[in-house]
Amino acid sequence: MDATSLNWLSATDAARAVAEGAVSSEQLVDACLARIRAAEPDVQAWQFLDPEHALAQARARDRDRSEGRPCGPLHGLPVGIKDIIDTADMPTEDGTVLHAGRIPDHDATVVSLLRSAGAVILGKTVTTECAYFHPGKTRNPHNPAHTPGGSSSGSAAAVAAGMVPLALGTQTNGSMIRPAAFCGVYGFKPTHGLISRHGILKLSRTVDHVGVFARTLEDIALLAEQLVGHDEYDPDTRPRARIPFVRTAADEPPLTPRLAFVKTPVWERASEETREAFAELTAELGEQCEEYELPATIREAWDWHRTIMEAEMAANLDLEWQKGQDRLSEPLRALLSRGRVVKALDYQKALSRIPGLHSGFDELLSRFDAIVTPAAPGTAPAGLAATGDPAFCTLWSLCGMPALNMPLMRGENGMPLGVQLVGGRHDDARLLRTARWLAVHASAD
Repeated sequence: MDATSLNWLSATDAARAVAEGAVSSEQLVDACLARIRAAEPDVQAWQFLDPEHALAQARARDRDRSEGRPCGPLHGLPVGIKDIIDTADMPTEDGTVLHAGRIPDHDATVVSLLRSAGAVILGKTVTTECAYFHPGKTRNPHNPAHTPGGSSSGSAAAVAAGMVPLALGTQTNGSMIRPAAFCGVYGFKPTHGLISRHGILKLSRTVDHVGVFARTLEDIALLAEQLVGHDEYDPDTRPRARIPFVRTAADEPPLTPRLAFVKTPVWERASEETREAFAELTAELGEQCEEYELPATIREAWDWHRTIMEAEMAANLDLEWQKGQDRLSEPLRALLSRGRVVKALDYQKALSRIPGLHSGFDELLSRFDAIVTPAAPGTAPAGLAATGDPAFCTLWSLCGMPALNMPLMRGENGMPLGVQLVGGRHDDARLLRTARWLAVHASAD
């Protein structure tokens, strides 16, 4: 096996190679670090990276294996961590000067689970300021003159650039799916409450999610399976049987999946090439895909999301507002200012609309296996002053439904053009199984 290209191994293949002794964790991590040295000047995906600390973790994993200690499913695999997720051995600065130099006392629950599964925490990836719109330094690995999206910009770019096979991100509006689409990788936002958010910068309890990035569906399933579970410190998680993501995602669907093509009320924001690409995709799917028009009243959901998100972010970032509002970016100051004057009645009304949305989509997805819709209006916009429009993600974040970006298409400029697949709440593994069918079908056509 060529040691110089180990960084491009899928996580699944790398885990197998490490388990069989064909590759050491140190070799794998060293290959990723070499790739970072080569690509980081252009991509700038990392907020914190200590190569010696990463290699020390890898050597410890190799000793565990050589001495016969139990090895987890991610044994020796490097993982990138978005820099709003607490790590006790590395800074977590949340993309803001107000938290510069902050080192948490404890790992976030997801980081603890990664370590228990044998992962090597490679470093911290760049986030936008407090995971909102103000960009960090990261550039799109396909063209550094274009945005990588946000807010999980560093994680998506690092995976796309071959710097690391797996990475964690978060989504409150479009912060997983949009950068995955712009950078051309798989990005999975699971059902709300499926993965604990304890130890992660809290923005909006109602719509905050933790998600995963990888270059293959198998790797998405592998990583997600290690992170799901009840956590007494996150009140939206619950006890549940372990979800067999890996096995289910690899299974053939018992029946050929049926997809609902949903344009959503923000279809006018889609670029012409996005419209043409989805027309071709749905035509190729034929009778397995049916266009479904949502009721006109659902347009209000974007307002409900904004009301909830802004009010909750203003409450959760009140300390930052009180102590350092003059050091926050203008977009974040504007959001927090709006959130601080949201009326309690409007906030409660917005919350009360969510169960109705759940009922409507539960009914729709009793007839279809998944919804297919754009991940973003188009390819990554040129320029680095903004991170792109999250409008095609907003509804699914509000509803807490599992969503997956699939890097199936390209724009005329050669940049990735994402396909978003959305499933029913708590039907996450089935969504990955349907995605595997779609990936095979789309590539065959």
